[in-house]
Amino acid sequence: MEERLYAGGEDYAKEFDPQDYLRTYYAFDSGTMAENEILKFNLENLFQTFSEGGVAGDLLIDIGTGPTIYQLLSACEAFREIIVSDYTEQNLQELRKWLGQEPGAYDWSPAVQYVCELEGDRSKWREKEARLRGAVSQLLHCDVLREQPLGSAQVRPADCVLTLLALESACPDVAAYRAAVRALVGLLRPGGHLVCMAALRSQFYRVGPKKFFGLYLEKETVEQALRDAGCRVLRCAHRPMSYSEGYSINEGVCFVVARKEP
Repeated sequence: MEERLYAGGEDYAKEFDPQDYLRTYYAFDSGTMAENEILKFNLENLFQTFSEGGVAGDLLIDIGTGPTIYQLLSACEAFREIIVSDYTEQNLQELRKWLGQEPGAYDWSPAVQYVCELEGDRSKWREKEARLRGAVSQLLHCDVLREQPLGSAQVRPADCVLTLLALESACPDVAAYRAAVRALVGLLRPGGHLVCMAALRSQFYRVGPKKFFGLYLEKETVEQALRDAGCRVLRCAHRPMSYSEGYSINEGVCFVVARKEP
């Protein structure tokens, strides 16, 4: 019997296990080399973007946060307020556990220490965690397939929208992907930045024993979607990095910084 491929939407909401996802892709110090290298690629690009790159401001909205906080470790130094959002309640609950320092919360300290080392002082990781916890103001439900991804939530235009490894899981085809990018750009103020990372030429990814859909994207598709949505691409870091074959099928990753035209 052919193995079932779970899609986005209700499939994802019912079947996605955040703990399995974290153990597979974010073990870091004890994880597999491929997953560690992609996480380091993201952390280094985020550090560059929110420090030397000068992307900063008052409000950052993270779309499709999942159960992870690594993508916000550099951002919390550059933005006064951070709103996180996800499609599933179980991912939001995982975030609440970490933000509230509850028992069973995932241990992000290896990733936090790595970012602090990039910033020049590995020993300040506890202060970094406290700073991020203080910056997160809201946890919202989001659906990137809707014209208003945050629904009826009253949110002012953001200085930055961040989305990593989210759209290619949620969008069933390239047309939906392009529409989702337009919707995210709609959350920005003129001159604001959209920062995204995508796994390229994806087929699927595994979370525990379950296999989830991944949208096949080329780097050029990502960049063109941003331009068509009214952005200027400022930087695109492309690497021929892939996840471990047993976990995911993809060919390369790209990290893109774009600016919404006035």
